[in-house]
Order: sequence, then C-alpha cells, then structure tokens
Amino acid sequence: MSKNLTKRSEDYSKWYNELVVKADLAENSGVRGCMVIKPYGYAIWEKMQAELDRMFKETGHQNAYFPLFIPKSYFSKEASHVDGFAKECAVVTHYRLKTSEDGKTIEVDPDAKLEEELIVRPTSETIIWDTYRKWIQSYRDLPILVNQWANVVRWEMRTRLFLRTAEFLWQEGHTAHATKQEAIAEAEQMMNVYAEFAENFMAIPVIKGVKTANERFAGAEETYCIEALMQDGKALQAGTSHFLGQNFAKAFDVKFANQEGKQDYVWATSWGVSTRLMGALVMTHSDDNGLVLPPNLAPIQVVIVPIHRSDEQLEEISAEVKTLMAQLRKLNISVKYDDRTTHKPGWKFNEYELKGVPVRIAVGPKDLENGTFEVARRDTLTKEVVAKADIANYIQDLLEKIQSELFNKAIEYRNSHITEVNSFEEFKDVLDNKGGFVAAHWDGTGETEERIKELTKATIRCIALDRVEEEGKCVLTGAPSKGRVLFAKAY
Repeated sequence: MSKNLTKRSEDYSKWYNELVVKADLAENSGVRGCMVIKPYGYAIWEKMQAELDRMFKETGHQNAYFPLFIPKSYFSKEASHVDGFAKECAVVTHYRLKTSEDGKTIEVDPDAKLEEELIVRPTSETIIWDTYRKWIQSYRDLPILVNQWANVVRWEMRTRLFLRTAEFLWQEGHTAHATKQEAIAEAEQMMNVYAEFAENFMAIPVIKGVKTANERFAGAEETYCIEALMQDGKALQAGTSHFLGQNFAKAFDVKFANQEGKQDYVWATSWGVSTRLMGALVMTHSDDNGLVLPPNLAPIQVVIVPIHRSDEQLEEISAEVKTLMAQLRKLNISVKYDDRTTHKPGWKFNEYELKGVPVRIAVGPKDLENGTFEVARRDTLTKEVVAKADIANYIQDLLEKIQSELFNKAIEYRNSHITEVNSFEEFKDVLDNKGGFVAAHWDGTGETEERIKELTKATIRCIALDRVEEEGKCVLTGAPSKGRVLFAKAY
C-alpha cells in the first residue's frame, strides 16, 4: 500500500490531517463539524477509557449518567458560566417534524415549539448541580465523587479531526465537598491523575500548572491543567481540573447541615479529558511513515506476518505462530496474525507501519529452519533476528523498552524547547523561529496577557506549579514580575 503522506517538515497540519484519515483513526462525516471515529481509532480511545476509568475508581469515584439536554434557564443561573459557553451552544427549539403540504419533504412543525428551549450539553455542571440539590442535605451525604462518560456539543466553525469538532467524547468528573480544603485537594489530585496517565500510559510528558484568570474555565475559581508540547512546537492542553468554589452551589441553592448543625454551601470541583488526547497522541510520537503508538495504547501490540510461497509453507508457519501467539497472550500482549493471502507481505508491512503497531514479527521457511524470528520495531524502524526459545520474554521486554524510550524522546524534545527570554524581541524571535514554550516574566495583568496574544498569537499556557519565584520585569511592559510563566502558540 502506498502511504503518500505529506512530510511534517513540508506542512505539519496537512501531515496530521492525512495521517488521521489514512491510519483509519477517523474521518469527516456528513454532518458539518462532526467526525466518525473508525474502529481502529475507537479501539485506542477504549484503551484510554479503560485505564482512566480504573484510575478514577481507585481514587473513590463512581460513574453515573445525566441528561443530554439542559433547560436554558439552568444556564442563566451562573453568570460567568453562561458567558463562557453562550456562543458555542446548540439549542433545541421544537420537538416534532411534519410532512410538508406537497408531501415530498419534511419540515419543522411550527405548532411543536418547546415551552423552554433545551441546550445540548456543552458541559454538565448546571444539570448536575440541580440534581445534587436533591441528593445533599447533610455533611453525611458528602463527599459525592461522580464521573460521567459522555458526548458533548460545542458549536465550532473551523474544525479538525480530534482536536476541534462540534461533537466530541469525553469524561467529566463532578464532585461535592464539605470544605474548601477537601475540594482543592480533589482538584489537585485529579490533575495529578491526568499527569500520571499522560506520562506513564501515553508516554507524553506534561507540565502541571494553573491557568491565569483570563484562561480559567467559566465559573471556576482556579483551573489546574496539564500542558503538552507537540512536535511542531505548539502546545496542547491535555487535561483540566477546576476548583469551582461555592459558585454552582450558590447558583443552584445546594446547602448542607455541617457538623455544627449550621447551613453552608457545598464546595465543588469538575475535571475532564476528551478525544483531544487522540490528537495529542498522534502529534507527539508519529513520524513521516505514519503513526507511532506507545505499546500501552496500541490496539495491536504485535503483528505477525508470514512469508511463504506455497500453501504447505503457510501451514507450517501457522503451526509455529499458533504456539507463539499463545505464549504472548499469556503475557497479556495483544497479537494479530495476518495470514491473508490477498495481500503481499510488503503491503502488510507498510500497512502496520502506517497504523503504528509497535512490533512486527516476520516468519518464513528459513526462520523455521533456523529456529528464529525477524523482529522489527516501529519507533526506530530497526530489525533483529531473535531465537525462538527467547522470543516471548524478548517481546515483553521490548514493548516496555519502546514505551519508556518514546517518553524519553518526547521529554528530551520538550525540555530543549523551553526557552527563557528577557526581552520582547527575544520573545518574538523564539516564537517565530524555534517554537515551544517561552518562559518569560509577566506583570500579572489581563491587559498585558491580551496584548501579547494580539501581537504574537501566543497565550499563557500555565503558571507552572514548580516555577521558581524570582523578581523580574515583564517582557512587554517592564513592570515588576514575581516569576516566569510559560507562553506558547497552542492548539
């Protein structure tokens, strides 16, 4: 199969768009701004879901499901929340269609107007906090630790597969607490869960930090985030966790009797990651030959391709492969044997390279004679001949090695693309010619942040949690600054 992929160095954006489609991850649908996630892409998302779900449950959370439709009046109860989402909302106004008078088409029935319009959920804080009011009376009912796996709709005019679509899949956690300290600890814990998942599972290094007031989630008092860096030097927000204070509890009148018997408002958090992580995965590791998947997320970790000239040879190879597959599956390694006779081995090699399968094993008559297998790595495109006796353990160790080396390669790139600057000229030069994170002093005002964005298209990605407090001068205004923040152009 011919890949015909645009090179990253020629047009990174085009490379990404082509790769997502050619590797069978997703495609555009007949609905503007919405995508079809294909089985191979969905299998990767399922692996993400399974690991995150395990981590959520280990930290005491349970799954629930809330309505897709939210009454418009709920949104108006939390002023900053409605401001943040108003321009992205899809609104349902009618509940019925009818056949037109000519009998040839259908139209909206004007008599079927809803008394109150319904918003297709862009996020679920409002509907969930309306529900929590019924669930919470006393401190004994707290904490509530709930997660929802769902789809959301945020109307987008300029869309890109996985990175920005009108409808996307995600999880959203919504928790309720008796004290401010508990809620802050929860928001920080979930940021750490996301960071651990990104680094240990996706092999994507992230920077943990907090957003500025301008970049905070609508209705939050603090937004914690993890920021990743893609190969083109642009940042991508890989997950957020919000401390919501008592804003939603006050908006929906969610009170509880505390241990002293006094009425108080509940403290809240919300946190989420989405199919945007699929875009991050593609852009962090992949190359000009196609996808490169970390073994922890690969739907197929090992593919075995027979090389034969006759049916007899194929039978002999298949008997050997059957034993090998049983050994690998015992080690919880997902393996596929591609014995299709409709495609040549070279075509298959190309296909699995494009799809990012971490390890490929080729076996032919000579390998059977010699008691060996040819093992190829997708990430480095190197090959080795391995003795049959050691093969299963060799593959297990190799998958672990690939996982850690992908992370090391990504963190090396990330660390070499964090540049400290002390003047606005330097700032612009690094953004235009090197990319990555620019560590610069900022005077702490929203006005300066907006001005820098207007002039350079760079935003403050986060105030890193591990930043060093140091006196300095703002890179744009020269006003006093207490420390550096990380700017970047971003997805």
